[in-house]
Amino acid sequence: MASNFPKSHHTSHMAPAHLDLCRPTNGRTPRKHWHESGWSRSLLTFRVLMYSLVTISLVLYTFCDSAFFPICYLPRFWLAGHCNGLAELLSPDVNSTTCPQWTALHPTKYRGLSEDLDVAYNSEDFKQRAIQALGDAVRVPTESYDDNGPVGEDSRWDTFAELHRVLEASFPRIYESLNVTKVNTYGLVFHWQGSTPAKPYILTAHQDVVPVEEQTVEEWEHDPYSGYYDGTWIWGRGTCDDKGDLIRQLLAIDSLLKQGFSPARTLILSYGFDEESKGIEGAGHLARYLEETYGRDSFALLLDEGDLYTDMGGIVFATPATSEKGYLDVKITVSTLGGHSSVPPSHTSIGLLSRFIAAVEDNPHQASLSRRGTPFATTQCLAAYDPAYPEDLRKLARKAVADDAALKVLQERLLASDPLYKAMLGTTQAVDLIEGGVKVNALPERASAVVNHRIAEHSSVAELQQHMIDLLTPLATKYDLALVAFGSNVTHGNAGQVVLSDFLGTALEPSPVTPTGYGPWALLQGSIKAAFESSPTRNSSKVVVVPSLSIGNTDTQFYWNLTKHIFRFSPSFDTDRFNGEHTINEAFRADSLNEGVRFYTKFILNVDESDLP
Repeated sequence: MASNFPKSHHTSHMAPAHLDLCRPTNGRTPRKHWHESGWSRSLLTFRVLMYSLVTISLVLYTFCDSAFFPICYLPRFWLAGHCNGLAELLSPDVNSTTCPQWTALHPTKYRGLSEDLDVAYNSEDFKQRAIQALGDAVRVPTESYDDNGPVGEDSRWDTFAELHRVLEASFPRIYESLNVTKVNTYGLVFHWQGSTPAKPYILTAHQDVVPVEEQTVEEWEHDPYSGYYDGTWIWGRGTCDDKGDLIRQLLAIDSLLKQGFSPARTLILSYGFDEESKGIEGAGHLARYLEETYGRDSFALLLDEGDLYTDMGGIVFATPATSEKGYLDVKITVSTLGGHSSVPPSHTSIGLLSRFIAAVEDNPHQASLSRRGTPFATTQCLAAYDPAYPEDLRKLARKAVADDAALKVLQERLLASDPLYKAMLGTTQAVDLIEGGVKVNALPERASAVVNHRIAEHSSVAELQQHMIDLLTPLATKYDLALVAFGSNVTHGNAGQVVLSDFLGTALEPSPVTPTGYGPWALLQGSIKAAFESSPTRNSSKVVVVPSLSIGNTDTQFYWNLTKHIFRFSPSFDTDRFNGEHTINEAFRADSLNEGVRFYTKFILNVDESDLP
């Protein structure tokens, strides 16, 4: 595989090239004194060939498991260790054929700068500055609502102007040094011009937070918009989602500017303001602006908020999401004649709707564990490196790489082990809204329900819509109802009508899957590991980086046209969040602030000195 990085990265900072035991080699056998007849030479050739085949087979069987011959070879110079195909637990410094690991990637050109900033980030002064900056941002209640109107028509957006004033006061050096553009009034684009024509890259976050329910305020240990620091935690809505990421990115940029760093590659910061609702006013406008300014597929990569670090038996797993599920809310509306309830029909619109709902719930979507899918890649990584992974599943996962029967059994075992696998491997459905009827003695003329779907990585909006049509057409025919599905007439009927529609027009295809070969993915892996190695509190940790599937959606849905390399990752442990996000007592561990800044700094410097296109 062709390298996109300077050779110095491989020779100085990547792991040494271990003997690749899975790669057959063509060694020479010392010549013996045989009779120079054709038969003798043929016999010698035959014996050497047989000896070589047996030797190679034994090596492959020992190190790779015979089922995996085709996938066992991997280029050596950029991997963490030699190729290993054994169905056993691996150390993070031993490479897996099914979960390639790159070693820590420390900046080379900017080595001194990186080391100086590592020292700065360990200081109490820097920690206090970071706490102050996040606290100030949290104290501005930038709530976004599902029913927000357009910017300029809904005054609830105006609070973002105050956040912008706070950010400028906290980071004057950034506002003085970078070009700042406001898109649709409150979307922020920071443009840090590079000195070369290399493709720019994007760091994103969002400024908004989910609203705090008024009736829950008394349940908070500290006011939800206090930004209070108690010596361990910074309290308030948005500390975890997503002002923590936004502030840590700005702290990294500000620290680099302070040291006189000037990038070779242009960096764009893109901050939306309605990710927690629809994303249309914020990232939707930002993505269009960036595509109009730079063009389609014009960025080397994009890093947004996403999955975290998790410590699993002494091994730290970083799980950047490389894809997201799709989305579709299907509204089922049944319309029938009204009248007095003293003379009812056999089935009212509510009764008919209940039958449609029952049909949906009785026919869930089938899960599928595909070798080409992200969940399979995640499973292989866990099987290779998770100390707590059941041994029988570990062996089954390895066998499933090439054995279809084992793949089917693995799918069944995973689905039985944890409800999360059902969400990962298939399209999910949940009937979340229902309405119908206005008076107890009046027949309801309309009744409706909304079914929320998260579409599997391997499926599509069209496939889901066809599933609903195929499932509900027989019922519509049985009860003599006309079926209108997503704008098309499917059946005719005389007793009423059932309409299937895209509720609020929010249909979203599953995202493209980000490549996890050498290139941006390897660079992200290396930066994560370098941040750990450089940390005085985390440098003893062994880290494995695993691709994952996001079952929710982020602002990245608007950026698909800009790059094929989209990562969703937040550099924090799950234990750095006091009570999670979107709930009471949202709080963020202060010690994680400087560690996140350390990661963003390594990532920025590594991307800048890489030779990505």
